[in-house]
Amino acid sequence: MAKKVLGISFGRKMSNCDVMVKHALMECEKAGCEVAFLRADDLNITNCNGCISCVIGMITGRGRGYCVRHDDFDILDECVMQSDAVILACPTYETSVTGRFKTICDRIGPSHDITFRKAAYEEGKAAGKPEEKLPDVRTFKKRSAALISVGGAMTENWIALTLPMMYEFTFPWGMDVVDTVEYYGAMAHESVLGYPEMMDRMTKVGQNIVASINAETEEERLQWRGDEEGVCPVCHTRLLQVSHDNKTVDCVVCGSHGTLDVKDGKIKVHFTQEEQDRSRLRWIGKLEHSTEIKTQAQPSGTIKNLKELKAPYAEFNPGAFAPDPEAFGNIKA
Repeated sequence: MAKKVLGISFGRKMSNCDVMVKHALMECEKAGCEVAFLRADDLNITNCNGCISCVIGMITGRGRGYCVRHDDFDILDECVMQSDAVILACPTYETSVTGRFKTICDRIGPSHDITFRKAAYEEGKAAGKPEEKLPDVRTFKKRSAALISVGGAMTENWIALTLPMMYEFTFPWGMDVVDTVEYYGAMAHESVLGYPEMMDRMTKVGQNIVASINAETEEERLQWRGDEEGVCPVCHTRLLQVSHDNKTVDCVVCGSHGTLDVKDGKIKVHFTQEEQDRSRLRWIGKLEHSTEIKTQAQPSGTIKNLKELKAPYAEFNPGAFAPDPEAFGNIKA
């Protein structure tokens, strides 16, 4: 059976992100893969409102981990469930991902966390529940991913947060990112089609995804295929957070904890294998987090007069210059 590769563009129609994802998909198609393409802005996906019904339903055994809002997120969800690999491209807005990208990541969030889903699936199975009442078993399929960030700025530091933020899409599902590309300086070209070197890199993205999903061993599938090793050995990014005591660091993307040193004028970071395994991109780290939520994130008691305590805030006067929606609706550019 042919492997399936899904491409998702978060950019404008037929602009750089669309072209780059489609080019990588064409390479996958040449190798015999089935491909599918989605433009995120064509989907009507509303914001997560933080009701946590998805997680509570799984924890209590009453739900399958799905959002109570059934909009076009269900289309994206089904496409991912069918896929063996995903290729994402996102433009840079204000040094980071687009609002649409973040909205979709919020909807994926804990509802698709594989440790929550795995526990709910196994507990439901043991209780004799039918398959249609359990989290989708396709959640646990091994998937590879490639991430592509695009920015018009001529310097890399102006798109520095985009690629790290893109991991928010992949880590709840447990997707393994095997390649990443940062394309900055895009405003120097009318289109990426006028930048042959970057188009060649998209060919390589497609080839890397094919090599990963066709690998004969898990070690080969997980092989890092990006151009840069990065600082973190887990996610291969360079974004580090220094601890309060200035002695240790954490990888902001995957949460790996390491020690910092300077040798021969170069920064060196050491991550133990134990800390790498505790990364939020790996099962042990993800399980640690979901177990923590299940066992510790419980209210210590009921506030009997909570309604009365909230009353002053419910009755709060928004102020004299609070916006009038009707007045703002008449403003013209």
